[in-house]
Amino acid sequence: MTPNDLQGYLGKLIANKLMLSVMIWGPPGVGKSSVVAEAAKAHELGFIDLRLSQLAPTDLRGLPVPKDGVSRWYPPEFLPREGRGILFLDELNMAPPALQGIAQQLILDRRVGSYVLPDGYFVWAAGNRKEDRGSVFDMPSPLANRFLHLEVLPDFDAFKTYAIERELHEQVLAFLSYRPALLHKIDVQRPAWPSPRSWEMASKLHGLKLRVGAAVGEGCEAEFEAFLSIYAKLGGIDDILKGKGRKIAFPEEPSERYAIAVALSVRVKTSDQALASFRWLKERAAPEWVQLWATNMMVQLRARGQITVFAAAVAADADLQAFLRDYQHLLTGGK
Repeated sequence: MTPNDLQGYLGKLIANKLMLSVMIWGPPGVGKSSVVAEAAKAHELGFIDLRLSQLAPTDLRGLPVPKDGVSRWYPPEFLPREGRGILFLDELNMAPPALQGIAQQLILDRRVGSYVLPDGYFVWAAGNRKEDRGSVFDMPSPLANRFLHLEVLPDFDAFKTYAIERELHEQVLAFLSYRPALLHKIDVQRPAWPSPRSWEMASKLHGLKLRVGAAVGEGCEAEFEAFLSIYAKLGGIDDILKGKGRKIAFPEEPSERYAIAVALSVRVKTSDQALASFRWLKERAAPEWVQLWATNMMVQLRARGQITVFAAAVAADADLQAFLRDYQHLLTGGK
């Protein structure tokens, strides 16, 4: 499933208070932990993220303390005592078997020793698959059988929405729109390779005019730099957004078309700018380029509370209405 599918699935478990343990599988950098954190935030739940591969058995089991001739186990402070939330056991299958055994008690019995997990807490976990070469251990069959198993894979549309909402650099987004296959590409021979996580790091580096190869690898960096040379030739974006792009032609080169369609969409701040770019594209570009622009632009306007104003303005424009009668799917993202 895509990250968006996973978000919806987890949301239904929360809404229906279905306290089943969930194991989320997927390649590194795809956003497993981010999706779980977003689910907790969206439903106003507490969120405790435990990286099991970084813990020792006593970190989770607690320490034995003698009292009246009896050893009592004092649980760690990071385990919740009350309330509602998600206890997220990340990197579960990277933890050694001894630690997995203790985690199994928490997952199956919702307790470790004298510690009892509050009723309002979900227990979810995540880990990489064997084919991801993440130095993982086999999961014991009794433990695996108690989980719901969900596999999440990279998805550019989900990343695009995430990137626009968090204002990742427009040139990174334009490049990945042109080369979506480079969103996630594991290279086991090199330490740096592209993933949604590393592209977010690359966006920060690029914003500071630093090379992005440290995050996504030298091969991706070379392609990105070549794309930037094309992007640098674009002109008139701000004029188009102001409604002054009448003399500006739509590019012929495909990479330039991706660049200008994405640039127009991610720079939109108001419904007036959206209308101006919509009119400019409608008169010059094929419908697929209008759709690319529209799917990105709608995310921008929705985040700024401008979507209703924009829809009303489009409804009042006879030319745009005539165009939409032929291509009604465009402003709904192709749905």
